[in-house]
Amino acid sequence: MKLQRDGKRVSLRPMKSEYARALYELRTRNQAFFTPFEPLQQKLVMTLADYQERIRDDVRHWRDQTGYSFGVFLQESGELIGRVSLSNIVYGAWKNCTIGYFLDQAHNGQGLMTEAVALAVDFALTDGGLHRVQAAVMPWNLGSVRVVEKVGFRFEGLSKYYLQINGQWEDHNIYAITQEDWVR
Repeated sequence: MKLQRDGKRVSLRPMKSEYARALYELRTRNQAFFTPFEPLQQKLVMTLADYQERIRDDVRHWRDQTGYSFGVFLQESGELIGRVSLSNIVYGAWKNCTIGYFLDQAHNGQGLMTEAVALAVDFALTDGGLHRVQAAVMPWNLGSVRVVEKVGFRFEGLSKYYLQINGQWEDHNIYAITQEDWVR
């Protein structure tokens, strides 16, 4: 199984403990930017130790094939600029997962997350052994809507009050891509 994915401008690498400090710094630097798009954290401020624990969970999920989390790195500098996660994996007859992602605000609007999501979808539908990848996006999050549409996800419908984001139950558009849709 090929774990790392290299694109033109970004690489996806499975999360490892050595990335904890960079992830902590990325999340801390972007805390205000990410807040409107995420569930309220149980702890308002997460420590480096908290991120080390999250990455230990990521490694366990890889081992158990229940989730695949990647750091998004700039090809040119090697800087960690985001994360893409394939989670809620179910094999058997469904072979499905959900995708989630975030990107450093300083790198928004450059097509880097579109490239990263395409690389993650390629992993999921090939080496990951999945048939379907689902994304749930708040309709007002136009940047994320553009990402999934550019990658080739199809709109499947609106799910009312789907997730509690920043303390409020938010509607989400449901998008999916399957092996039949995927063009490499």
